[in-house]
Amino acid sequence: MHLRPAGPDDAPALARLSGEFGYSEEVAPLRERLFALLRQADQTLWLAEEDGEVLGWMNARINHQLESPPHAEITGLVVTAQRRSQGIGAALVAQAEHWARERGLGELRVRSRLERTLAHAFYRRQGYAELKSQRCFGKAL
Repeated sequence: MHLRPAGPDDAPALARLSGEFGYSEEVAPLRERLFALLRQADQTLWLAEEDGEVLGWMNARINHQLESPPHAEITGLVVTAQRRSQGIGAALVAQAEHWARERGLGELRVRSRLERTLAHAFYRRQGYAELKSQRCFGKAL
């Protein structure tokens, strides 16, 4: 297994893996979002790959907020169900940490849905501590 930056041709694999977490598997809209992310210097997107098969992906960004110093945040992390608990997620998190350190950031955060208790345990094993609980609100515009 090796890690590599994602590229435009990876959209189908990214969509397939996103579908494992209940997100849309439509390639065209994901490809558009992928193109936009790849052009942003404050974003990174890495793949875990083995024998040409994408096993997981990680997206992180620099989060700028008025009330606190800049920090990195993992905005997406997916490992295919058949390959979980084999170090792939840990390698992707380590890549995000490396990326953040290279940019002089002193903290990496990640958000995880309340019902994803296995993900919570994973992040704790990686050395992350729960900072707070919150609700997310949205409104269609």
